[in-house]
Amino acid sequence: MSEILLEGDASATPIWPVSCEGRDAWIESRPEVDRSWLAATGFKAEAGEIRLVPAADGTIAGVALGLGAKPDLWTFGALADALPEGLYRFVGLDDGLATAAASGWLLGAYAFTRYKDKTDSLARLVRPEAADGEHAKSIARAAGLARDLINTPAEDMGPEQLAAAAMGLAGTHGAQGSVTVGDDLLAGNLPTIHAVGRAATRAPRLVDFQWGAADAPKLTLVGKGVCFDTGGLDLKPSNAMLRMKKDMGGAANVLGLASLIMDARLPVRLRVLIPAVENAVAGNAFRPGDVIRTRKGLTVEIGNTDAEGRLVLCDALALGDEEAPDLMIDMATLTGAARVALGPDLPAMFTDDDALAESVARHASAQSDPLWRLPLYQPYAEGLKSPVADLNNVSEGPMAGAVTAALYLKSFVESAGSWMHLDMYAWNDRNRPGRPRGGEAQTIRGLFDVIRERYA
Repeated sequence: MSEILLEGDASATPIWPVSCEGRDAWIESRPEVDRSWLAATGFKAEAGEIRLVPAADGTIAGVALGLGAKPDLWTFGALADALPEGLYRFVGLDDGLATAAASGWLLGAYAFTRYKDKTDSLARLVRPEAADGEHAKSIARAAGLARDLINTPAEDMGPEQLAAAAMGLAGTHGAQGSVTVGDDLLAGNLPTIHAVGRAATRAPRLVDFQWGAADAPKLTLVGKGVCFDTGGLDLKPSNAMLRMKKDMGGAANVLGLASLIMDARLPVRLRVLIPAVENAVAGNAFRPGDVIRTRKGLTVEIGNTDAEGRLVLCDALALGDEEAPDLMIDMATLTGAARVALGPDLPAMFTDDDALAESVARHASAQSDPLWRLPLYQPYAEGLKSPVADLNNVSEGPMAGAVTAALYLKSFVESAGSWMHLDMYAWNDRNRPGRPRGGEAQTIRGLFDVIRERYA
């Protein structure tokens, strides 16, 4: 990213940010030839609208960028990929937008190139004077990490590779940890992680790493790392498997958030827990009707093997809860019900801490990193009752599936000061400025600001 976001160069091509409100006055201030060009091309200053303004010699005199009525970092997301190769600088950019502009530019420069090189040259940006360039680069690194992990096919991103990526990030920042593999999960009292992953040829595992001062406030992040989900014996139809390489999107986003936290050296004692498994079909696969005793001691009847994410999470949550962290957050691509309710762009947030929910909503909005709170409606927990076990892993009916999944997870959290569950899509179905089709980092920018404010 250092080759994309550069330090000052007055010779760079200017970009003029123009709001809808200030459009007429700005156009009036331009030379007559520019006014004619902008009128002829119908420049309205809508958010993300780009016009190349020609010079008399046929080169680019500058770029008009529409800010719309309420600009955010995605307003700047198309620039790196849409502009011709060269070096650009903002002229007249409001200081309050400087870091968002740099961040949006860098996010828009992302490309997944593991299997297909991106041959187009990207435009480069002079860092706006008021921008926190290092934080913008950190945001881009974190999002790029999450996107790369999600975009990588399961053949090359199985439990072992996901664990290696997590421990690689840990090593970069001097974090310490371990990976528990295969039957050692049973010896370590992590039976549900083992049960879900035991049928795969690639052994299940739990990543557990810690970073920061031992006496700092404890922050625990738990990410669902199902590297591919066939549905198990309750097999998914083929069209429902097409995007199941992204079922480790919760883990990828946890690692993105951890990267931001460690980059900024926030004063927390960070713990990251990632159960990494593949939900496969074989003779030793766990079955509908099986009863599994979890780490917490609760027994779970398997109502559906395709509700495996909550099974791997419940042992990891119970493990994290044992040391009573001040804040524990889990992230998961957990339910289709959340997507039906809120669509792909709005992760569902569940917490019984109203102050935390308010803080997350406020920072998420400020960072253009949206989510939406859904209720932990306790009466719906009735649907998780089982005649033969303490609870079932699915509810009896088709309604409120995201809520009952969250209530299931809540059963395994008792000692944490605050807990939040995020049910996300972690994917873009279409190309948009700064957000190419494929894996996506969701909620991590807003959560970073919450954590920074909480522990400053």
